[in-house]
Amino acid sequence: MSIRHLDKMFHPRSVAVIGVSRRASGVGALVWRNLREGGFAGPRWAVNRCPFELDGQPVFASVDALPAVPDLAVVCTPAESVPTIVDQLGRKGTRAAIVLTAGLREGRAADGRSLEQAMLDAARPHLLRILGTNCIGALVPGQALNASFAPGQALPGELAFVTQSGALATAMLDWAQARGIGFSHFISLGDSADVDFGDLLDHLGSDPHTRAILLYIESVKHARKFMSAARAAARNKPVVLVKSGRGSEGARAAASHTGALAGSDAVFDAAVRRAGMLRVDTLEALFDAAQTLSRVRTWRGPRLAVLTNGGGAGVLAADALARGELAALSPRTLARLDACLPGNWSHANPVDIIGDAPPERYLDALRPLIEADEVDGILFMHAPTAIASATAIAQACLPLLRATDKPVLACWLGGPHVAAARELFGAQGIACYETPERATAAWQQLRDHHAAQAALLQLPESRPELHCPDREGARALVEAAVARGGGWLDEPDVRRLLLAYGIACVASERAADADGALAAAERISYPVALKIVSPDVLHKSDLGGVALNLADADQLRAEAQRMQERVSRAQPGARLQGFTVQAMADRPLAVETIAGIASDPVFGPVLLFGEGGTAVEVRADRALALPPLNAVLARDLVQRTRVAALLRGYRSRPPAQQDAVVDVLLRLSQLACDLAGVAELDINPLLVDAQGALALDARIRVHAAEATRDGAHLALRPYPSGLERVQAFGGEPLCLRPIRPEDGERLQRFYAQCPPEDLRLRFFFTRREVPRSELARYCQIDYEREMAFVALAGDTLCGEARAVCDPDNEVAEFAVQVAPPWQRRGLGRALLDRLIEHLRAGGTRELRAWCLEGNHGMLNLARAAGFGMRRCDGGTLELRLPLASARQAGTTETGR
Repeated sequence: MSIRHLDKMFHPRSVAVIGVSRRASGVGALVWRNLREGGFAGPRWAVNRCPFELDGQPVFASVDALPAVPDLAVVCTPAESVPTIVDQLGRKGTRAAIVLTAGLREGRAADGRSLEQAMLDAARPHLLRILGTNCIGALVPGQALNASFAPGQALPGELAFVTQSGALATAMLDWAQARGIGFSHFISLGDSADVDFGDLLDHLGSDPHTRAILLYIESVKHARKFMSAARAAARNKPVVLVKSGRGSEGARAAASHTGALAGSDAVFDAAVRRAGMLRVDTLEALFDAAQTLSRVRTWRGPRLAVLTNGGGAGVLAADALARGELAALSPRTLARLDACLPGNWSHANPVDIIGDAPPERYLDALRPLIEADEVDGILFMHAPTAIASATAIAQACLPLLRATDKPVLACWLGGPHVAAARELFGAQGIACYETPERATAAWQQLRDHHAAQAALLQLPESRPELHCPDREGARALVEAAVARGGGWLDEPDVRRLLLAYGIACVASERAADADGALAAAERISYPVALKIVSPDVLHKSDLGGVALNLADADQLRAEAQRMQERVSRAQPGARLQGFTVQAMADRPLAVETIAGIASDPVFGPVLLFGEGGTAVEVRADRALALPPLNAVLARDLVQRTRVAALLRGYRSRPPAQQDAVVDVLLRLSQLACDLAGVAELDINPLLVDAQGALALDARIRVHAAEATRDGAHLALRPYPSGLERVQAFGGEPLCLRPIRPEDGERLQRFYAQCPPEDLRLRFFFTRREVPRSELARYCQIDYEREMAFVALAGDTLCGEARAVCDPDNEVAEFAVQVAPPWQRRGLGRALLDRLIEHLRAGGTRELRAWCLEGNHGMLNLARAAGFGMRRCDGGTLELRLPLASARQAGTTETGR
């Protein structure tokens, strides 16, 4: 389930409180009082098995006795009674409940189920949605709804706040009231037995009364649902979050370097980044970020000019900014400032215009900064003085600041003397902060949010699909290892698996003893490296199990003897099974990097890249990303590490082949998508230089994993290659397949060749081209809830059919477009049939579209496919096609 019946929960026409008692301090009594004092205008009913009168109204003895069906029920009864009450509510017809009661997860029903599971089982046949358990409740001030036992009411506003912590909910509500912060929704999730973050992100992401979503997260349960909802919501409005537990699990011990470096909190950061959300560290920063992101609409770049009448405040702002964020003023801008400012101004950025600055001096300094090409944004700062009125300065500067398309932040230092000026700026939509540090932190939040949004909207370049020489062989190898019980693969299998995915490895052979090692070295050619083979020794170099640059047979034989003795002394009982002989990679200018895969218990496989070598954990230079990756995301993964600077070359070292690193990361991404049984994969070092990338050493751990379909082990659904097919049209074969992120250029050419009238019929308004940001959205689809099939003749896109499902998979809205040369050849019908087939298989209940009356081609196509039609206002027709019965859709939905 997702947003189904959440309208009943947050926009109810009637509310019943189950468990109201005579005690004024009881939870039910507090909910009743909050509901009444909040001004809820609809019918309110109270239930208690011992009826009495409350506020002049009868208290009903049971759910069945209620005079009508409540849209929303708030349940405050003991834990053991909740499953029965939920069943009664479902049978009555109620479709939303808030369960405040704690202890259901721990308590047991008579049949051994947890009380929580018994409650969910009672709700499921009726599709009754449950918020909670063990929560404070929900407040929707715009609906005058306070269905909670929070100590007070929430102010109306446009921020939605969702928290897993009940204690934090009450504290935050009190804190926000004191600062005049209002909410569209204020929701306590509690144990998230049913409604969770994914559901609420879907609901709030499309809510017109919510301009930003704030989250306090302790844990995420359903990663794929969370990621799909988060990506959809973050495209519409800012989503900002605080997550607890940032440092508790990030440094756990692990057998592989990759496993040690990929702590769960770092994985959560990677998920946040991929979803386009913004993570902050404190609750205060949460509200600052909401103000900043919802008020600052444009972004030009990171270079900030600071305008201030106080030198100390400007220095504090400059100190808080990262390198490259303080704009370097050009000679022209400095000359213009020199011409209008006193001689003792700072002559640099921050632009200190001296404490006695009147409104005119602020205006004179602002104009050059606004017009300077080297300035991307402005931080306007003012400290109160007895010489110039802050209010007068605000009134004078506002018209100029409102007219610029550059982002503007303001810092009014002080209290009552600047309060009116701060209020004037705020009323005009300019984000204001009380200290330089908070203002510069807001600028950095803007930067980070823009980077996350850019990743959502990027259009990767078109490149040939990765060639995996032996994907089926790799699957067989892993499945065989899983059948043996999993564990670490031996070195030959590791090498075979990497080669199966096209990752270059050094020449290597396994030998049972020293004589076998000598024979292998002769075949490989000296110099060679010798490594001990033991299932009990993973970090071989730590125990003296690695020897390099052995030049001849005498050195190799002697070292083999010494190596066995060293390892046996260092780890008695270790099973020694022979040696691995490897060719020495003669690449003295190569950079040692690490690349690999780790497994997170929530988000599944995660890719890692960073600086490699024996000190990898000490340096901890790494970045993480969730698969699947494309080339743009892989490059971003590399650039987020410090080792990226070494790869660009320095002094006498030539640049390394970064495209080779990207290629390895893409192949690892494909491996992670294909092979659910791979738990950890560690290439260290991965040598990278001007010749390319070479895996020098690697280890892989396999774990028992259920067979997965469509990458079900991944937090992000990968490209569904199984939906590709070739179909002939007039003797010419076309490839019909799902759209890929790399199709941006093809889609751009496709729209560019379409006549303006075709674009008007498709988009309902005249346009000459489709903006790049829109193209990115059309290509970067979430295969979990969208689908677009394209037809390709070679590299030319000939047609598309796309559908977007609602979060409940009830209705999909679709569109079809075919390039002029391919019209009237059956391509439109073929694409629509593929779309219908896909949606029907996924349990979507209905396909729907709106069509202009003049779009005869679309209308003919719809009639031929069996769509029903209904005339609407504005010269449009609604097209509808049933796809699945309610029973089929419900079954599929439960599976999801």
